[in-house]
Amino acid sequence: MKERILEAFVEEAHESGLKFTMDDLAKRLAISKRTLYEHFSSKALILETLIERTSDDMIRITEQIIGNDQLTLLEKIKQAIRVMPQYYEFYDLRILEQMKKYYPEHWKRVHADLSDWPQLRTLIQQGIQEGIIVNKNEALIMRLIIDSINLTLDQRFFLDSSVTVKEATYSIADILLFGLAQK
Repeated sequence: MKERILEAFVEEAHESGLKFTMDDLAKRLAISKRTLYEHFSSKALILETLIERTSDDMIRITEQIIGNDQLTLLEKIKQAIRVMPQYYEFYDLRILEQMKKYYPEHWKRVHADLSDWPQLRTLIQQGIQEGIIVNKNEALIMRLIIDSINLTLDQRFFLDSSVTVKEATYSIADILLFGLAQK
């Protein structure tokens, strides 16, 4: 039931922004408010759970990639850049702006998560040390990667461009690692 609630919360947020009520969410799920409150005591708790799960997914998946001895370092970096947590579709610019306004503590956590990626930083450092990644400013490389991936938060762009977030993420990883020029 909790997974259904989280999915419905994401759907409701995409349709109505974060201004919907627990009543609206219960109606979407075709359950009573009481049943909803048995699982989550507030919208803030649902939001917190989504943020936690997304962050945990990012860390868990990236650590699995790092621990995969079958992958080269460059493949690990590429796959880490492509990581898509379960609730990635929840994060878009409109929802983040509303979160910043109405749930500032939650927004601070999301903003921190979207601004740093320690596991990927470790891979980039290793790539620089091994000569696989150009020896440029590590902070700049990380900022470039993170900001490029955060472009996927602009969901309208993807609707207008007929490209999925997953396709865009894969293209971003390829462009960042292999450049724009034809070989």
